[in-house]
Amino acid sequence: MADITIQDLLLAGSHFGHLTRRWNPKMKRYIFMERNGIHIIDLKKTMECLTEAREAVRKVVSEGGTVLFVGTKKQAKDIIKLEAERCGMPYISERWLGGSLTNFITIKKSIKRMKNLEKKATDGTYDKVTKKEILTIEREKEKLDKVLGGIRDMNYLPSMLFVVDAKKEAIAVQEATRLNIPTVCIADTNADPDLINFPIPSNDDAFKAISLITHAISEAVIEGKAARVDVQMASDADLDDKAKYFKKDADEEEVVRYSRDKKKAKE
Repeated sequence: MADITIQDLLLAGSHFGHLTRRWNPKMKRYIFMERNGIHIIDLKKTMECLTEAREAVRKVVSEGGTVLFVGTKKQAKDIIKLEAERCGMPYISERWLGGSLTNFITIKKSIKRMKNLEKKATDGTYDKVTKKEILTIEREKEKLDKVLGGIRDMNYLPSMLFVVDAKKEAIAVQEATRLNIPTVCIADTNADPDLINFPIPSNDDAFKAISLITHAISEAVIEGKAARVDVQMASDADLDDKAKYFKKDADEEEVVRYSRDKKKAKE
């Protein structure tokens, strides 16, 4: 995995928490000190948690799992989209629709509707309807694509969630918990880490801090995919060896049978 140092986290502003009056006492174990009315996050703890989270992500992906990236706040949405697309994972960056996980069947129907609307632009439908009807179709398509475009190819529930700002995306975390889907979350000093499987204590408002950690998770996904390919190649090679072994046995058996039949023919 690409190395991230405490200096990197420091330069990104990951250590700045919220105002002390806005803290969640459960985050106490991740807080280093208080300065000028702001909690300062212990970046050694951040490093430890990030390492653990990245390894968990890598393991899930190496086993064929999918990680859903979630971050709808202004500072996070572009980063979430960029990094999720970079590592080939689904994402939600505009708005979390209630039931995106717990009512996934309905969400899939909406995705199917969106894809059907997209087909109408190329299957000749637009030649048969009025401009007003085309405009209505386009508006509905754009509306659906805005909230569902990032999960258009997610045919099954994800194996894990990566979330920027656990408190803002509380509904997403709750739905994942209800379905026993593990969560990796950037948790600021106002979050409840007990609700998260792999909390990463860090500033969840600073663009650079969000970008640094999200990039690290994206890298873990890419490494997980590479590990899965290596395992598959090793498995294929093993199957080839076995096939050659059995073919050799079969060839030897055929030679013995041919010699025996030839001997009988002479007799």
